[in-house]
Order: sequence, then C-alpha cells, then structure tokens
Amino acid sequence: MDLFASRRLLMSAACALALSLPHFANAQDCPRGDLDERFCDADGDMIADIPDDPAQLVDPDQLIFAYTPVEDPAVYREAWADFLAHLETVTGKTAVFFPVQSNAAQIEAMRSGRLHIAGFNTGSNPLAVNCAGFRPFTIM
Repeated sequence: MDLFASRRLLMSAACALALSLPHFANAQDCPRGDLDERFCDADGDMIADIPDDPAQLVDPDQLIFAYTPVEDPAVYREAWADFLAHLETVTGKTAVFFPVQSNAAQIEAMRSGRLHIAGFNTGSNPLAVNCAGFRPFTIM
C-alpha cells in the first residue's frame, strides 16, 4: 500500500471513529477528581469509568496501536508486528501500527479517538489517564 493510500485509510478510520465517539460525561454531574470533564470516576479509582450505556462504547472496525515515540518508528513497527497479528486473530479486526512523533501527539491521538491501544512511557501515563481516558492494565 503506498503512502498516500495508507494516510487516506488512516484518516478515514480516524474520521469514522471521531463521528462515533460517545459524549462522555459532559453534561453529567459526577465525581471525576483530576480527570477531564468528559469522564466520570464514580468508583474513586482515579481512572475514567467505562460507560454504563453500551451505546457509548466505541467499537471501531480497525484498531490503531501506538507505542511510545522513538527516533526511528520503523523499529517498533517491526517489533510489534507479531503482537498486531495476534490482536487481529483474537479480535477479528484489522490492527494498524501508528508511529507517533511525540508523547503529546500520542496522548492527543488517544484523546481525540484516533488511537485505541497504546504503550505510553511512564511519565505520560498520568496525563494520558487524566486527559485521554487511558485505562492502563499492564506494565512492561
């Protein structure tokens, strides 16, 4: 796939996801601590709650994955190829590696719904949780 087609595919996926994103907790009066106003934290675990309404859950056709930025993102594309293949097998969805140029770009991509699965560096975790609704589940 040429670069133009790849970008067009990625932009199409991002647009489709952005249009399907839920309206999180904007109008709700709920506890949220330091979380962005779009999220609630009713259970007090300092992580955005999963919406109770199934209609608010995002279910993209294509999963976008990024790992913390490095000088040469092509290195990670190859390093994560087996993981992405496994992800496709277990989910039945296409999984795409999305190289990010900075930690801020990675957090913004998740906040805006253009990124679904990510490996954030240690320092970015609190900001990703508070601003993007990131739900960490493992450490490497």
